Amino acid sequence: HSEFAHLGDAAIDCVVALMREEGMTATVSSIHINGWFGDHDKLSGARWMSQRLFNRALDAARWIYVGDSTNDQAMFGHFALSVGVANLRQFADQLTTWPAFITDGERGAGFAEVAERIIAVKQI
Repeated sequence: HSEFAHLGDAAIDCVVALMREEGMTATVSSIHINGWFGDHDKLSGARWMSQRLFNRALDAARWIYVGDSTNDQAMFGHFALSVGVANLRQFADQLTTWPAFITDGERGAGFAEVAERIIAVKQI
């Protein structure tokens, strides 16, 4: 809705409603409308992926999570080291769970800001 095509709020709400009417879970990210069938979310998917790919329990390791939209709230709530990129503020009225930190930069610049900070800390 905000990458190649640009939809207004009314159109986004219509797509989300249609998906939900068909039994899907639907969330809106900063660039996509995400929809899926099933009882899972980013956090349960991250737990599965961490175990499957790295043979590590997600909750037993130290991680930092970076997100930019309302569909990242479960991750913000789970990870003590959670960061929202600055454009997250545009969803302030829809957020109930905020990250621990917010970058100065929006979108890719915000993600780069986090990466640069991690690299700087690692070099100390």
